[in-house]
Amino acid sequence: MPSAIVKASGAAVLLGLMTAAPTAADPFFFSTGNVTNLIATAARPAIGGKFEIESADDFVTTGPTSITSATFTGLLTGGATVANVGEVVVEIYRVFPNDSDVGRTSGPPIFSTPQVPTRVNSPSDVALDARDTAAGDLTFSTRVLNNGNPFTALNSVQPGGIHPLPGVTTGGDGQITGQEVEFDVTFTTPFSLSPDHFFFVPQVQVTGGEFLWLSGTRPLIPSPFPPGVTDLQSWTRDEISPNNLAPDWLRIGQDIVDGSPFPTFNAAFSLVGEVPEPASLSMLGAALAGMGLLGWWRRRGQSAARTLT
Repeated sequence: MPSAIVKASGAAVLLGLMTAAPTAADPFFFSTGNVTNLIATAARPAIGGKFEIESADDFVTTGPTSITSATFTGLLTGGATVANVGEVVVEIYRVFPNDSDVGRTSGPPIFSTPQVPTRVNSPSDVALDARDTAAGDLTFSTRVLNNGNPFTALNSVQPGGIHPLPGVTTGGDGQITGQEVEFDVTFTTPFSLSPDHFFFVPQVQVTGGEFLWLSGTRPLIPSPFPPGVTDLQSWTRDEISPNNLAPDWLRIGQDIVDGSPFPTFNAAFSLVGEVPEPASLSMLGAALAGMGLLGWWRRRGQSAARTLT
């Protein structure tokens, strides 16, 4: 085979290897462990004449990550069952001051200064991204836990239980009992996240009742957070006039419940996804294999040429 043909054929194969090489991925998993009965906090979208309430807990990614599914566990109260569940929303927030109006240059005068003790380590003002059953990019199923028996949380933050300064501390709204339900969520359009610190914020519409997100394990041992990254506590806020807390957030344990010592909470959730192998590594592997093959073809061509002469 002439040398020019060998080189051309080798180059074509190398190009094919580089473009056709599949991208490998490592699995991603994050969990706040077992569900606990320490607290349950309201979390619902603004639907059916109800004002929005958000509760948030944090997680971290250490590389570009695609989040494909999630679980979260809470109570359906007021006699509601899974048949009363409507729209489900999942939002992702970054940590303040990302995606936030730090100088409060916009909005009505009442929001010109923070209405909370601190915004340090809170979720940002606005969500980074969201998925919603109404938009068709989220599907879910439910699983009734505790054998269908009533489940009681020792404390709660219920609709109307969130207040701006100076009345942020209420001690909570007390015990609440409901049906314990796990929501298994699939993101038909996965969340594509960069390496960063985030908050997971689920919301559930319930007709004739409420959804309250249950607490998870704290502290997490072993910690799913990398060295140097702190497991932040759960936060919450609402949007009800005239004293809606948004865009600020309150710490559920430290600000609302308080006490000496004050409690801190995680919320019960898990995330599943994958961390794609960097494209450069896949291409490098393909390139190296192709270069080896190209060298073999060249040596074969040179050997054939010597035989002919």
